[in-house]
Amino acid sequence: MLAYVFWHQPRPDVAGDEYETLLGAFHRSLAAAPPPDFHGSAAYRLAAAPWAPPGSVYEDWYLVSGSVGLDRLNDAAVTASRQAPHDSVAARAAWGAAGLYRLREGTGRLPSGGSALWFGKPAGLPYDSFYREVRGTAGSAPWSLWGRQMVLGPTPEFCLHPPSGDLARPAPRATVAIALEPVWPGARP
Repeated sequence: MLAYVFWHQPRPDVAGDEYETLLGAFHRSLAAAPPPDFHGSAAYRLAAAPWAPPGSVYEDWYLVSGSVGLDRLNDAAVTASRQAPHDSVAARAAWGAAGLYRLREGTGRLPSGGSALWFGKPAGLPYDSFYREVRGTAGSAPWSLWGRQMVLGPTPEFCLHPPSGDLARPAPRATVAIALEPVWPGARP
């Protein structure tokens, strides 16, 4: 499974409530008429993110089966019943950046809130050992480890969505913990 992750901010003259209403309308339009290979989406408000300009930022996750699903999502987002909601929120955005992530371990479920942990794999540590370490810290509750693809994106290499957004467990080499405030709960795979 792949996740297209998009960070964005509204223009300074756009009220947060208006932006979130339009963002929710776009996600609803995708849920109502999903393209093939689409497995749901979620949108979160973040107080800040180190890879974004200062201030609140939004983080959208779009789950697809693979690269073909990514192409289908890209085309579907701006056509048919999804075009007007997409264009409305996009016209109010001031900044955006995106990344592509592959599910490396866990369930692939998107959290309904809580926090995300962003970190890198230490140089010299084999990936098999690294994944074992993450499994040992994540526990048995649903969790997901996403790995950045082909260095596409502004973030550290990995994102861990811990069980129920629980940050009480020790994080493997966490560099950034970011609270996720849900804007759109979306569908789950």
